Amino acid sequence: MNAPAETRKFEAEVAQVLHLVTHSLYSHKEIFLRELISNASDACDKLRFESIARPELSAGDSELHIDVSWDATARTVTVHDNGIGMTRDEVVANIGTIASSGTRRFLEAMSGEQKADARLIGQFGVGFYSAFVVADKVTVVTRRADAPAGEGVKWESDGKGEYTLEQVELAERGTAVTLHLKADEDDFLKGWQLRSLIRKYSDHVAFPIRIPKEVEAKEGEAAPAREWETANDASALWAKPRADISDDDYQGFYKSLGHDFNDALAWTHNRVEGSQSFTTLLYIPSQPPFDLMMGGRDERKGLKLYIKRVFIMDAAEELLPNYLRFVRGVVDADDLPLNVSRELLQQNRQLDRIKAACVKRVLDLIEKLARDEPEKFATFYKAFGNTLKEGVSEDANNRERIAKLLRFASTGTLSMPGAGSAQTVSFDDYIGRMAVGQDTIWFITADSYAAALGSPQLEAFKAKGIEVLLMSDRIDEWMLGSLSEYAGKKLKNVAKGELPLDEADKAKQEEASKAAEPLLKKLKELLGDRVSEVKVSARLTDSPSCLALSDYEMAPHIARLLREAGHDMPQNKPTLEINPAHALVKRVEAEADEAKARDLAGLLLEQAEIAAGAQLPDPAAFVQRMNRVLLG
Repeated sequence: MNAPAETRKFEAEVAQVLHLVTHSLYSHKEIFLRELISNASDACDKLRFESIARPELSAGDSELHIDVSWDATARTVTVHDNGIGMTRDEVVANIGTIASSGTRRFLEAMSGEQKADARLIGQFGVGFYSAFVVADKVTVVTRRADAPAGEGVKWESDGKGEYTLEQVELAERGTAVTLHLKADEDDFLKGWQLRSLIRKYSDHVAFPIRIPKEVEAKEGEAAPAREWETANDASALWAKPRADISDDDYQGFYKSLGHDFNDALAWTHNRVEGSQSFTTLLYIPSQPPFDLMMGGRDERKGLKLYIKRVFIMDAAEELLPNYLRFVRGVVDADDLPLNVSRELLQQNRQLDRIKAACVKRVLDLIEKLARDEPEKFATFYKAFGNTLKEGVSEDANNRERIAKLLRFASTGTLSMPGAGSAQTVSFDDYIGRMAVGQDTIWFITADSYAAALGSPQLEAFKAKGIEVLLMSDRIDEWMLGSLSEYAGKKLKNVAKGELPLDEADKAKQEEASKAAEPLLKKLKELLGDRVSEVKVSARLTDSPSCLALSDYEMAPHIARLLREAGHDMPQNKPTLEINPAHALVKRVEAEADEAKARDLAGLLLEQAEIAAGAQLPDPAAFVQRMNRVLLG
């Protein structure tokens, strides 16, 4: 005897998702069909995978398929698969509660301008809930392949906060999702419309998606038995010869693969033959996937892995390094060893070879964009440039190849037509413009383009016509820790260490320092332990002061960001460099009143700290000091 139906409440966050879906996703309503078919395809994939070790799971019904049917009288659409099915606990886990962190991350993403963006729903694993966009009630009937007929499960809800669970008798394994359509959704009760949507969104699902043939009964005869016809291509696109695949086919497959409404920016499709044969079809999206940075680096997606077209893993992170986590695609190997649980790949030479091939293909593709399609490359770099920079530290074997693809703003482009923060250069561009005898690539890091361009530490370089790269992304300082040179040229920060001077400049610097000794001593006494040293600067021509860092000292703007994030950062005493010819410095030198001199000296230090992006230890004291000086 079956247990009575049980009523449960949705978890709070699931209820929020349902509310957002039913009230916000008013565009692209037909997305529900893509998502339900995608779930059905996953169920078929899982059964085919588990059947490798347990053939009895698919016994008696080994032809996996997905059926889409409708009943105009009952106003229902049903998506049915003969895949793995679910137990009662799995139904509760997959539909009634949070699955992984997808639901919470979906809610975080569904804010602001993205609130009504239908593209989001599939990317966070909450696609089932799109059924409630068009239905006022949804019924799920399912039985897992290894469960007896009496342990079928019926789940039903109107999407308003509760659902019911009931144990039912089911003769066949698999899952049927029935949508009871809302009054104004008649379009989805038409066979031609459903067929069109299947072709549009799910043509490249690798299982037959069948719909009933619309055969009219002859007068006086009973209705004929239901016949099915396949509405999709139902083949592994990546296994076809490239000559037989159109760009539209590639784009259609990408959209079904990545739950994306946008076209892919570029793709690469290759077959490797030999002692180990495998096929790769890899895509670069035109926009960052919404989960690229959300949830941290541990939440990244990998490639879909197949072995001889049998689905093995949805996110095989072992096949691409983390810095290429934006890539979507498929790897189909003729053979790869799995561990005893058949869930995780074992580390071995075969896997390393496939991974190396995938990295090479992606970098080849990016290089081709940079060389042949600059507009597409600019789109790529805007979306994924910072992610690519991670590879400088993570992938030593390809470090210089990755560095060749990086782009930065530069003082060397300011006089060019259209110059500004949007115009960027490569390291190769920089080297091509180097003066004879220059052996260093100079750069500066800051927390914005304006801060980098306006830094007083650039003044001597501008005066001498030496180009400086302006690096203003937070990752740059970290990346440069692994990139000390490029193409035999050393990389050096203009704000760190001693500047190399020719003999004439060195003599001039020594003379200035000797003449300023009393001033330097006075400033050190006025500033006390707020500075480690006060020096005459070789960097300054127009500004009164700047900070100088040691070669291995963290940039002040990065230290500030880490402190704001809760990290315990040591308080280093800065070195203050001054320009003795500047009127403000001369005023300090001439000021006999110790209190006024101390205020002026404090402002010299604090304006240098602000320009460097440092955090002032006492902003209120700075304001008071500024007011005293202004009021005279």
